[in-house]
Amino acid sequence: QLDLLWTRKQNVMYNLFDWPTQKHSKLIILAIANTMDLPERIMMNRVASRLLCSPVLWLSCFLWVFFCLLILAKIFSQLVGNTATNLSCDARRCLDICRRATEICEFASQKRTPEIVRMAHVTEAIDEMFSSPYINAIRNASWHEQIFLKAILAEFRRAGVEEATVQQVYQQHVALCRIEGMQSPTVSEIMAISSRLGACRLLLVESSNKYLHMRVRLNISQDDVMYALKDE
Repeated sequence: QLDLLWTRKQNVMYNLFDWPTQKHSKLIILAIANTMDLPERIMMNRVASRLLCSPVLWLSCFLWVFFCLLILAKIFSQLVGNTATNLSCDARRCLDICRRATEICEFASQKRTPEIVRMAHVTEAIDEMFSSPYINAIRNASWHEQIFLKAILAEFRRAGVEEATVQQVYQQHVALCRIEGMQSPTVSEIMAISSRLGACRLLLVESSNKYLHMRVRLNISQDDVMYALKDE
């Protein structure tokens, strides 16, 4: 996940992609990101210049990934059916469910005769995955705490990076409150909200005395947040 290596001066990414350019280097760096235009969006020119981003290479990679996803989707739909697709799962979550269903099947087979993975194992894996204490914590959170989590998702989609400052999230929070016809919280209330969500370990909050400039990340997947808030 290339976006996780982002820093303000971008020294980490620069050094990483500079290594293969060194004389006699035999190193090849392959990086992935959820955003296709990540180099143009967040990278300085000195970092982006170290990347091999030709149109032919981009097209080849895209077609290869698309082909793999088609195969994965077909296999998964045959195994899981519509149960997990109703939960807005991405490919990684689908693989997690398949892995956990296999583990449940293997554990059951140790007690009885060996068997194949069945729909009952998949259902148990889904129920287990979406009944975590984190999801229950989100469902029991206050209205503004849930709005704050929605604001984080909105900011992540806007920026294409899974990290944001409290100030950026606050701006999204205010916009969502306007849509809902709610009164916007004050800055001190927003800081208290982020602190409570951090204490619940739903968020990873940067330790800083800059308050609104503190950076926050989700400590759980975006899918879990969306699933917990889907009825809100």
